[in-house]
Amino acid sequence: MQSQISRQMNAFFLLIISIPLIEIYLMIKIGSMIGAFNTIFLIFFTAVTGIYFAKLAGLQTIRSGFNQLTKNEIPIYEILSGAALAFAALLLIIPGFLTDLIGFLLIVPFTRKFIILIMSSKFKKKNKVYNKETIIEGSVDEDSNQKDKE
Repeated sequence: MQSQISRQMNAFFLLIISIPLIEIYLMIKIGSMIGAFNTIFLIFFTAVTGIYFAKLAGLQTIRSGFNQLTKNEIPIYEILSGAALAFAALLLIIPGFLTDLIGFLLIVPFTRKFIILIMSSKFKKKNKVYNKETIIEGSVDEDSNQKDKE
């Protein structure tokens, strides 16, 4: 168990370090092809348009969630979709082309549904391993001093 947590932390730190390096590399490569000002404009343009579409998709998710609630159903997908859209908006605010690509993939309903399906299936597999119920039987003896105080 401890080694698995350590492995996950190492992967997380590797991800934190590698994403900015990839972003810088992509900005340099794209900037050398289209120019520095065009690259800066493209980064701002993707951020603004991405946030706009994330807002539209978020409003649609809220409407869908309310429709589920009126049918007395739990809007689980809508909750996960809303979290994915919030994460997509965060990725679109962060300057860079890789984060923008991932953010746009999360905004598109088809790819968002596919990504949520993949993530939830991985969580279900892990949850089945750790979700063994342990029942401990016992009895409670009341303290006679406790009764006298009441």
